Amino acid sequence: MSGAAASARPWDVWQLFFETSARLTTEIEARLKEHGCSLMDYQVLLLLRDADGHRLRMGELAQRLVFSPSRLSYQIGVLEKRGWVRRRRCPEDGRGLEAELTDEGLRAFRRLRPAHARDVEELFLGALQDDDAERLRTVMERLARKVA
Repeated sequence: MSGAAASARPWDVWQLFFETSARLTTEIEARLKEHGCSLMDYQVLLLLRDADGHRLRMGELAQRLVFSPSRLSYQIGVLEKRGWVRRRRCPEDGRGLEAELTDEGLRAFRRLRPAHARDVEELFLGALQDDDAERLRTVMERLARKVA
């Protein structure tokens, strides 16, 4: 362990994490907005793009986004107005609702993806060295388990 890592004070690390996360999120958000999309819009599109059949139950989507049901409903409404997402009854039980990525939404995601990938590479991935990604993943997984 290096001297700098050994002398890191936990509360200073927390403050650095908090401030850097906020700055990083703000910058990524600003860059996506130049393309007419918020970070949350993009995250919804990404989750739906990766889901089976490009659809997820609203409850699962809210949980993955860490959104309240009302916040998710608003967010999906915004994306519905753009024609990127639609709500529909779950075919499995007909009771619940799910969000489904439309063809237009998939095209929007594909249009946004290259610029977003460049921004993430520049602002985040490019700062990682050696085994930083693996070490960061380990810490983030541990944190995720604590707050799940």
